[in-house]
Parts: sequence; C-alpha cells; structure tokens
Amino acid sequence: MSALATLLEKRTGQRLAANRSWRIETELKPVMRALGLETLEDLVAAYDADPRGKLGDQIVDALLNQETSFFRDGAVLDMVADAAMAMAVEHAGRRIKVWSAGCANGQEPLSLAMLFAERARQQGLAEPEILATDVSDAAISRARAGRFSQFEIQRGLPVRRMIEWFEADGPTWTARPDLVRRIVFRRHNLVGDVPPVGRFDIVLCRNVLLYLSADQRQQVFDAFARVVRPGGLLVLGAGETVIGQSEAFVPSARYRGLYEPAPGVRLGLREEFA
Repeated sequence: MSALATLLEKRTGQRLAANRSWRIETELKPVMRALGLETLEDLVAAYDADPRGKLGDQIVDALLNQETSFFRDGAVLDMVADAAMAMAVEHAGRRIKVWSAGCANGQEPLSLAMLFAERARQQGLAEPEILATDVSDAAISRARAGRFSQFEIQRGLPVRRMIEWFEADGPTWTARPDLVRRIVFRRHNLVGDVPPVGRFDIVLCRNVLLYLSADQRQQVFDAFARVVRPGGLLVLGAGETVIGQSEAFVPSARYRGLYEPAPGVRLGLREEFA
C-alpha cells in the first residue's frame, strides 16, 4: 500500500493520511477488476513493469479525492459572485478573471458560470472569464463533457437551474454547450507546474491544500501570490486558512472568510491567459 500512496504523493503532492489508508484498496478495486488482478501487490507489480504506461494515471485518478457537488458551500459562492460583480463595476472595461484550482469533475466552475451568467444578466455587466484546472486528466475530460449522473445532478443543484442549464440524456444529465463554453478547462498540477498564464481577480482553491504538506502549501500560496491581482481574493475551503502558513495573504476586511494579498506583496507579471 505504501508504494501506491507514494505514487499519489509523487504525482500530485497529495498525501494519504494513515487513518485513510483503507481508501487504497476500496478505490482501486475497479482498476484491479478491469485488469483481472486479485491483490494490491499484483497491481504494484503491473505498474512496476510499465511505470510510464497509463496504469499510473489510472491509479492516481482512482486515489484522488474528487468529492464535490454543485453549489457546495453555496453562501461562499454567492459571496464570490457578489465580489466578482463588484469588481466588474469598479474596473469597468476590464474583464474579471477567475481561477477555479482543483476543480475535480467541474461542479464548482459550472456553478460559478451559472451564478455569473445570472448576476451579469441582472446587472447588465460582462461575465467574468473562468479558468478551471485539475491535476487529473480524467477529471478534466469529465468536466469538459459536462455529463453527470442523476445522483450528482441532484446534489445541490436547484431544479430551476437544472432545467435551464442541463439536458436529460437517458440516466445522465449534460450541461448545455453555452454553459460549458463559459469555462476554459485545463490540466494543471498545483505542486509541480508553474501557475497558469495570467493574473486573476479571484482564485478558488477549496479543500485541496489540506492534503498537502506544509512546505507544499507554502509553495502553492507563493504561486497564488504571483497571480492574484492587488485587491483580488483567495478563496479556501472551510477547514483551510493562510493564518500561520503564509504571509502573502491576509483575511479580507470586506469579504468574511476570504483572503486578499498582503500589502507590499510583489506579484509576478505575466501575459493574460488565452
């Protein structure tokens, strides 16, 4: 089991806590079944025989915690939408840019796209641009397809929005193309890759950092500090904080529970993302 946990950490930076080691066998059973393997030792041997093959990706994708839902912590997303619209008014003529980091199967950026479209329509403003990234190729592919099971679609998604933005397709629901087109989906490793090109008004990275080591969290905070605009916001999960972990951000006085760049933090300037 330790070899598989090490593979996950090496590829993504995410650590599997000792009290969560039971997840290894549980999550990898479908992979072993598909390959006709009986034990985790057989799976490790198969990976060792072809470490550059696709099996490593399958193992990592299975072990990643992609738990999410539409409008998860809805009050936070409403606050993000309020902030984005306020920024659009304050910076008239400049398109507001939002990065959803660690977007899993796409429910967070799709929720944001719905909120932004509704608020922008009501207020006569341009919708913010959304970049959504995840370390998993499989997750990004699913997010781009916008296909969700009945169970997934009912978790947090109001019926009104479900009817407006999704189409029934047998046992699944598919996001309408005009919703998916509002988002740029890309694969990105928060630990191993340089930050996406561009500067962002709002960065969301919820329930990802808690799986990283202290050094890796510091690395990610530093990366965010290079791309968040002055006056911008960083949004973390309910159990995450910058306090005691990074001097690059401080609690926002205007948006409770969110963070903003600390005064004097020098941001790295890069070209806007395409």
